[in-house]
Amino acid sequence: MKRRQFITLLGGAAAWPLATRAQPSGTMPRVGVLAANSENEVEAQARNAAFRESLNKLGWTDGRNIRIDYRWSAAASERALTYAEELISLMPNAILASNSSCAEALRKKTRVIPVVFVNASDPLASGLVDSMTRPGGNLTGFANFVFSMGGKWLELLKEAGPYWCYGTILL
Repeated sequence: MKRRQFITLLGGAAAWPLATRAQPSGTMPRVGVLAANSENEVEAQARNAAFRESLNKLGWTDGRNIRIDYRWSAAASERALTYAEELISLMPNAILASNSSCAEALRKKTRVIPVVFVNASDPLASGLVDSMTRPGGNLTGFANFVFSMGGKWLELLKEAGPYWCYGTILL
């Protein structure tokens, strides 16, 4: 046997125990969803279906290899706090917050469980994140828009001003 083949064989054999330890423990991952809508709203059902479909495309199916727990706060901040506490007690691996108020409720209740928020309005000013480039803490996510871009929007409007006339663009 040549020396390189022997080293490759020996190196592969040494990695086997590491691969064995990396196998899943058999517990099903759990994700919590704190939604600001009511469960019966058409928009909420559409978002829920899109979320499940996206997970399915990635190989995750609720009840088969992942558990998804939903709580619907119906835009009531006191209900969001209660449901945030409920979700945290279930010990999920991560929680999805559907807007700023849900994310704020989760921030008040946990500093350990990872929280991903969507549709947050100014997460920096509200204290959800430490900075936009490095969120810090256990919260991260997507903002509707960044308020610091307001100056740039105004600049673009000024540039378009000469071409803008009574709500229509002149070519």
